Amino acid sequence: MAFISYYFHWSEDNVMKLEHRQRRKWCSEISGINKSLNPSGDKKEKSIVDMKPASFTMN
Repeated sequence: MAFISYYFHWSEDNVMKLEHRQRRKWCSEISGINKSLNPSGDKKEKSIVDMKPASFTMN
């Protein structure tokens, strides 16, 4: 959600109104745009789609 909000400047409400499938599609689109703008082999950033969820514990 933060990824989409950051790049598109959409509000939390607008992003939350999207279906999960739509949010994944937009994350993929944004990542594709980022890759095309930075075509070098040096990967400074991972695609959000390629990232694994972080595990955390609640205290």
